[in-house]
Amino acid sequence: MAESGETLGTVPEHERILQEIESTDTACVGPTLRSVYDDQPNAHKKFMEKLDACIRNHDKEIEKMCNFHHQGFVDAITELLKVRTNAEKLKVQVTDTNQRFQEAGKEVIIQTEDIIRCRIQQRNITTVVEKLQLCLPVLEMYSKLKEQMSAKRYYSALKTMEQLENVYFPRVSQYRFCQLMIENLPKLREDIKEISMSDLKDFLESIRKHSDKIGETAMKQAQQQKTFSVALQKQNNVKFGKNMYINDRVPEERNEIVLKHTFEEEDENEEEVLTVQDLVDFSPVYRCLHIYSVLGDEETFENYYRKQRKKQARLVLQPQSHMHETVDGYRRYFTQIVGFFVVEDHILHVTQGLVTRAYTDELWNMALSKIIAVLRAHSSYCTDPDLVLELKNLIVIFADTLQGYGFPVNRLFDLLFEIRDQYNETLLKKWAAVFRDIFEEDNYSPISIANEEEYKIVISKFPFQDSDLEKSFPKKFPMSQSVPHIYIQVKEFIYASLKFSESLHRSSTEIDDMLRKSTNLLLTRTLNSCLLNLIRKPHIGLTELVQIIINTTHLEQACKYLEDFITNITNISQDTVHTTRLYGLSTFKDARHAAEGEIYTKLNQKIDEFVQLADYDWTMSEPDGRASGYLIDLINFLRSIFQVFTHLPGKVAQTACMSACQHLSTSLMQMLLDSELKQISMGAIQQFNLDVIQCELFASSEPVPGFQGDTLQLAFIDLRQLLDLFMVWDWSTYLADYGQPASKYLRVNPNTALTLLEKMKDTSKKNNIFAQFRKNDRDKQKLIETVMKQLRSLVNSMSQHT
Repeated sequence: MAESGETLGTVPEHERILQEIESTDTACVGPTLRSVYDDQPNAHKKFMEKLDACIRNHDKEIEKMCNFHHQGFVDAITELLKVRTNAEKLKVQVTDTNQRFQEAGKEVIIQTEDIIRCRIQQRNITTVVEKLQLCLPVLEMYSKLKEQMSAKRYYSALKTMEQLENVYFPRVSQYRFCQLMIENLPKLREDIKEISMSDLKDFLESIRKHSDKIGETAMKQAQQQKTFSVALQKQNNVKFGKNMYINDRVPEERNEIVLKHTFEEEDENEEEVLTVQDLVDFSPVYRCLHIYSVLGDEETFENYYRKQRKKQARLVLQPQSHMHETVDGYRRYFTQIVGFFVVEDHILHVTQGLVTRAYTDELWNMALSKIIAVLRAHSSYCTDPDLVLELKNLIVIFADTLQGYGFPVNRLFDLLFEIRDQYNETLLKKWAAVFRDIFEEDNYSPISIANEEEYKIVISKFPFQDSDLEKSFPKKFPMSQSVPHIYIQVKEFIYASLKFSESLHRSSTEIDDMLRKSTNLLLTRTLNSCLLNLIRKPHIGLTELVQIIINTTHLEQACKYLEDFITNITNISQDTVHTTRLYGLSTFKDARHAAEGEIYTKLNQKIDEFVQLADYDWTMSEPDGRASGYLIDLINFLRSIFQVFTHLPGKVAQTACMSACQHLSTSLMQMLLDSELKQISMGAIQQFNLDVIQCELFASSEPVPGFQGDTLQLAFIDLRQLLDLFMVWDWSTYLADYGQPASKYLRVNPNTALTLLEKMKDTSKKNNIFAQFRKNDRDKQKLIETVMKQLRSLVNSMSQHT
């Protein structure tokens, strides 16, 4: 039962597999058949049985169908056999007809082939014409490109290349010649870049060489424009009664003549005015800029141009080693710089983006710092004021020129103030030499005038007023010839200082302050130094010193006229609060003091020279009965000198006289107390007393007026009391009254008296007076020794007290 049930379950499964085999593609039969083997062990056998049964069924069905269609097949074969005969006949007929047609159509075929060949040729010709019409513009444009390259019209050539690439080449890109042209265009572009860059390099080299000419032309035009403006302003000032420009050397009535002459020069030069375009061909720059712009490499060109120009700027700014020696060196330096920046300014305004205002400002600031450093260094070597003045004028023209092109130049005018100080220093050095020459050539004698004409000549040079000199001739001015010469030179210095202040765009007040300060420097430093050096020179004697003092007095009085002179130039009143005053009073006062001191010194030196001629016989027994010869000569000399002193201020003469008497008294006292002098006789004392009496007589004769009472004689009071003490031999009174205010010998120092007494003591038996004492009065000898002991005791007590 179980086996039969299993069989019943397997049969439907085999039928399903057979249906799948029949209905599916043969490629998918494998998995279906595999399922037969994967089933139970006897399933294969049963499947084969089922397959055989299915095959038998299909064979039966085929047999039935063949039997059903057999008669129709036989009928069809019969019909075919009948048609076969007719087909053979038709074949023969067709073959015959074909041969007839072939024979008849041979000529037509030949003609048709000719027609076809002609049609093909016509079509090819048409195609060729069309292609040639398409290629001809390309070839014409390329030929045009070659012509432009040969004619060096590179910008047009680049435009032609663009047209070829964008318009013409796309139409004929399939042709080989077009590919060759396309491959050649980059090379042509590079050639154009190289050629244009070469032209640019030549241009840069050309403007580097000709920048001085460009700058010279620009500076000349700026100077002409400024001259014209100044002349026009002067004419307006004349019309409105103003004096805006400071130069009292040019009378205002000449302004119209100057202006007319300026207009004439402007008319003559109007046709000759050259611009930077006239001097420089900028086409290489424009061409190169356009070429690089078309090539899309404008930034490379800009960077290269700016880099090369910066290098050229550094070369232009590099000064020559000996530039400071001549004005031409400075002029060449300035013209090259101006030429450089004029070109840059032109490039700035005619091109877009090649240079910018920021770039030119940066370049100018760099150049300005270098220019200022160079000028500051090189101008410091200039020792000629004329060269410094020319340098100033060049800087002003240089600054005005570049200012006209929009470059800031304030720092240059600040530099001019530094150079102005240097200019003043060179002026001071120059005028120091002038003053030295004047002092060397002066005879230090009052100026003699024989008539009114000579008087007017002196007055025209120096402001001196004295009604007595105008009345009768011949006369003498109190000052020497150097005074009017110095006054004139001070005015010339003011003129020279004024020259530097012109064109500095400063107000009259500032110029007035500059002039006064520079004049004060001239007076307080240069002139004062020259005077002091002159006073200290060995060959300047007392007479010359007296004249120098007189000269300084008149120069001091002339300072107010110098202030008026500056006021007339600047039109700035002296009453203005900030107006600087001239320091002539202190300058000449110092010189006078130095001269006075030198007078005292030289007078004392002269006295020493006379004193050195003294030849006393210190052991003489009796005096000569008259003063010594050297002293008589000395007093006569002093009288003549003091006679010259009458032209000096009273106090100066009095001080000199008092100083001379005091120095003479001191010298005589030192002669007595000289340590090398061992013995002095009473006769020598008496002779010395006669000389002192002569000195006292000279002092009482009032050699210089103005002394009150016996003031001058007091210079010899120390000598007088000492000699009286020894002449009278009044030691008891001296010792008794010593230290008392009313003492007769108040000025006698115990040490001095002891020293002189020791020189008179008889120690070698050559002192005659003490020998007489020993013979006649030994008690008096003991008294002298007692006096000496008392004097020593008094000296010792004074030393201990001190």
